[in-house]
Amino acid sequence: MFRKILIANRGEIAVRIIRACRELGVKSVAVYSTADKNSLHSRIADEAVCIGPPQTKDSYLNMNAIIQSAINCRADAIHPGFGFLSENAEFARLCEENGIVFIGPSYNSIEMLGDKANAKKTMAAAGVPVIPGSDGAVSSLSEAEKIAEKCGYPVLIKASAGGGGRGIRRVDSPDELESQMSLAKQEAQNYFGDDTVYIEKLLVNPHHVEIQIIADKSGNVVYLGERDCSMQRRNQKVLEECPSPVVDSELRKKMGESAVKAAKQAGYYNAGTIEFLVDENRDFYFMEMNTRIQVEHPITEEVTGFDLVKAQIEIASGMNLRITQEDVKIRGHAIECRINAENPNLDFRPSPGTITALYVPGGPGIRIDGAVYQGYTISPYYDSMISKLIAHASDRDGAIRKMRWALSEFIVDGVDTNIDFQLEIIKQPEFISGNYDNGFLNRYMQKRKK
Repeated sequence: MFRKILIANRGEIAVRIIRACRELGVKSVAVYSTADKNSLHSRIADEAVCIGPPQTKDSYLNMNAIIQSAINCRADAIHPGFGFLSENAEFARLCEENGIVFIGPSYNSIEMLGDKANAKKTMAAAGVPVIPGSDGAVSSLSEAEKIAEKCGYPVLIKASAGGGGRGIRRVDSPDELESQMSLAKQEAQNYFGDDTVYIEKLLVNPHHVEIQIIADKSGNVVYLGERDCSMQRRNQKVLEECPSPVVDSELRKKMGESAVKAAKQAGYYNAGTIEFLVDENRDFYFMEMNTRIQVEHPITEEVTGFDLVKAQIEIASGMNLRITQEDVKIRGHAIECRINAENPNLDFRPSPGTITALYVPGGPGIRIDGAVYQGYTISPYYDSMISKLIAHASDRDGAIRKMRWALSEFIVDGVDTNIDFQLEIIKQPEFISGNYDNGFLNRYMQKRKK
């Protein structure tokens, strides 16, 4: 086991990793920007190092500063969390070159699967169902026209290096293709420094279902059920649940075994998530793979009893998985609401500021993954997440009831939040019945504005 781990992240995920380190008897090192001087993660870690000014390019994306900090404090490993450098193959390679273990997959796997077009090829080679579309990157308009015609409109133009809903453009007819392709390439270049795009058939209003896998360096791979992430606004996840209301045991097994095949085809190890789209016929198609821990990992931990972050650290240290597929049991139902400092009535405008009063719910089956406290100032430089609220019960109805009263008890003063909006969502008949898809929230928002 490692002696000391540097956490190349901030906020609630940094706090989550620090707690896992404590359970494993490993010392933790937090890095922080000047804007995060009073952050919880920098306060509770065994050591804390300032790595630069508030702008992410000068701090949390500053690879050299992070690597040097790890060397200076003699850290054995770096945990990247999610976002920032977590799926950056160059950063993973720099860790290896400097004798530091990157707690995640190899940089080769990140490179292979981080490019969405290459990932699709890899999955097809493993026999995993993929969405019809281009075999890889699309280099010209004429090529795009042929592929779109073959797939049938509508289609999506997507950034190969994309993520977080960026670099995606819907095309409903041939006369829109050129302009939307140009916009997608421009956005891809601006956000990812790579204007490569690919095309895939748009499945209208499917469910967005992801399979959590964990794999060790000896080739053992286990899937830990699925999460339904269909409650999205503009391709951004708002609420997740586990298991999915549209997945039965037979479909779970098929999707899980496909995810395991995909991981083995890529020589993948550590935690990862295979994201699928499930259509109205319950057919599923590979969408992308996230080569990191996910924001929504707690609901999988709640229903399986398996600590994903501790497993990440153990696998990176050379240990094999402690469980087999037969050990994985889905116990009950869990829902996660992302509580953000934003105003839903003003197009979800971020609401930075100081939290003047804070009360978080508790009780059996309630979990809070957060990093804020009374008096904490939410910075305008980073995402507006306050915390993740997780409710776990023996069944879905019970989880919904728990989430309702937990949201009703949650008090945050000093900034706007989406707490009331989350409560509004889980009271909708479509959510209660499980009869919603990834277009539901956008439709609901249009209706809500009228």
